Amino acid sequence: MNRDSATPPTFEHVDVLVVGAGLTGIGMGYHLRTLQPDKTFAIVEAREAIGGTWDLFRYPGIRSDADLHTFGFGFKPWTRDNAIANADEILDYLQETVDEFDLSQHLHLGHKVVAANFSTEEARWVVTLERSGDGERFDVSCGMLFSAAGYYDVDNGYTPHFEGREQFEGDIVHPQHWPEDLDYTGKKVVVIGSGATAVTLIPAMAETAGHVTMLQRSPSYVLPAPRQDPIANTLRRLLPERAAYAVTRSINVNKQDLLYKASRRFPKQMRALVRRVNMGALPEGYDVDTHFKPSYAPWDQRMCVVPDSDLFKAISSGAASVVTDRIERFTAQGIRLASGAELEADVIVTATGLNMVPFGKIPLQVDGTSVNLHDHVAYKGLMVSDIPNFVFTVGYVNHAWTLKADLVAQWFCRLLAHMDRNGFATATPVVDDATMTMAPLIDMGTGYVNRAMHLFPQQGSRGPWRLDQDYKADRTILGTDPIEDSGLVFSEAAGHFAQVAEAAALGSLAASTAR
Repeated sequence: MNRDSATPPTFEHVDVLVVGAGLTGIGMGYHLRTLQPDKTFAIVEAREAIGGTWDLFRYPGIRSDADLHTFGFGFKPWTRDNAIANADEILDYLQETVDEFDLSQHLHLGHKVVAANFSTEEARWVVTLERSGDGERFDVSCGMLFSAAGYYDVDNGYTPHFEGREQFEGDIVHPQHWPEDLDYTGKKVVVIGSGATAVTLIPAMAETAGHVTMLQRSPSYVLPAPRQDPIANTLRRLLPERAAYAVTRSINVNKQDLLYKASRRFPKQMRALVRRVNMGALPEGYDVDTHFKPSYAPWDQRMCVVPDSDLFKAISSGAASVVTDRIERFTAQGIRLASGAELEADVIVTATGLNMVPFGKIPLQVDGTSVNLHDHVAYKGLMVSDIPNFVFTVGYVNHAWTLKADLVAQWFCRLLAHMDRNGFATATPVVDDATMTMAPLIDMGTGYVNRAMHLFPQQGSRGPWRLDQDYKADRTILGTDPIEDSGLVFSEAAGHFAQVAEAAALGSLAASTAR
């Protein structure tokens, strides 16, 4: 049974402490159980349930925006009919994983990491946990600290300032904080935003609302995709379960890769292709160029997926509509636009984005000195320069998140094995290239990304400090390349800091001097 916040952790020290019990954390638990069975580990989760994003968000229609044959784990086939799955299906899949691989004994729910300090002398992390049941704080220790916390701020979504907000007489809701008792049946709803959350919400709400309007400042790329993958479902009938899953996963990874690379290499042609698809999905004469023609190139921002064209069907039926304009102010009855028009609303949904934070907002220290992450550089997109024994997962922007999570987990287990074979107690990335330039860790035009990059480590201009968002390359870099390279310094516990300092003096470049 999963240990909840009423039950104190049953450990004082583990070899690996995993922070977060979403897809990444549960996947890491599986890999540790199977690839490093002699290692002790615990998975701590601040919330009272597993699932991360899929338990946090409760807005209507919440679903994946990637197919579950790539978004699912590589080790556990996705066998449901829906390739684009609802949150409850994903949560069931995660619970099945926990049960199948006996991970519940390692789960500690309702335990939030509030501080972590690495001791060079002892070669271990001292981690402060806070139990949500009674607020009690206590310390545990671990040899390796792994952040599976993702990059969303689970406490607060992003809402810009809207003039006159306090005058609006209806309900204002952010999707991250959806009220269980919100009744929008028969009501006029305005959803502000045109990203993945908005295009998910609108067709779901349109089923019972009086009318739903998507109010956007500028369009996003929106592509229809089948909710059920006919190739995957056919293969499941013809092949053994694991074989069918492997073939489908490979096909879909290649399709995603082709779409991304074609978009980057032939942006004009891809823009025209998306436009034709949108025109075919909307009523004749619909103003596609105003409402579905972005000003930026395909994949400058992540594309939005709509299963079975549900957004376009809602628009075609008249249950939903799109308005492209700027907000002047909220009024008592709705929203006044820059054009002078006013949208009446009973409910306003601010699907205006998320706040990104690194590593669950855990304050990191090394030997009592606080770490300013932006002064450091990401190593292979999974460690941070000058921070020992700390590994994290941040997924792809152009592929399913879990593809990266699986690779990082496998690399991490290889790292543990390498350290054991050689008697190493610590592994610390140290920048070894004095000519590198720095860039944001994630380089996209998306607002919620750009707002937060000053909080994250940077990336360098060359490997292993560059984050290329390339799954096929990462299969080699993380899957088969040697663990040891010039950017990763190993040592036994004694004298570790001196070895790191010596390596830094020989050729390292502190990110603060290269920005």
